[in-house]
Amino acid sequence: MKSKTRAKLAFDLKVFLTKGNGGRTTVDHGENSVIFSQGDPADAVFYIHKGKVKLTVLSRQGKEAVVAILGPGDFFGEGCLAGQPIRMGTAVSMSVCSVMRLEKAEVVRALHEQPSFSEVFVTHLLSRNIRFEEDLVDQLFNSSEKRLARVLLLLANFGKEGTPQTVIPKMSQETLAEIVGTTRSRVSFFMNRFRKLGFIEYNGGLTINSSLLNVVLHD
Repeated sequence: MKSKTRAKLAFDLKVFLTKGNGGRTTVDHGENSVIFSQGDPADAVFYIHKGKVKLTVLSRQGKEAVVAILGPGDFFGEGCLAGQPIRMGTAVSMSVCSVMRLEKAEVVRALHEQPSFSEVFVTHLLSRNIRFEEDLVDQLFNSSEKRLARVLLLLANFGKEGTPQTVIPKMSQETLAEIVGTTRSRVSFFMNRFRKLGFIEYNGGLTINSSLLNVVLHD
């Protein structure tokens, strides 16, 4: 029953996003393209059709932190729905992306008028909140090695519905260090260790093997 419900919700969302009711535009972005910048007016919600998007925040001291890495099926920029007047961070494409921009008024209307969309959207918000809580616990209690392993597994979609993408998009060790909260040298050390143990492979791209789970599960 649950699988049928999920299939119906996914179908309803797809129909909603392809309807030409106005207030929606789909844009293709190249790698490292800025979708919106910190301080821009917050007047729309975005939905990722394909590709990866990085959300970052810049402190007053000029230090940048990676808040999240998002992929197909994810919404972002929803802070505008809660009265956020300007963007609190920057969204940048990490690969070739197709992203839909939904005007704030269009999303508000759909949330009131289309229960199926509202349910999907609320589920998304709850899932994101759980992910942020897990990230916080990860930062507080786990070693940088475990945090790196978890980030790589998340990027490869392990633990999500569907087939894991064992080959993840090209990503610099500096970016991984920002996400994990450690130094580039530590990331390089752990990546070399993971490769020697057969947890990851470099074959023109970065391949993540399910055996990397052993790092996360090991006490």
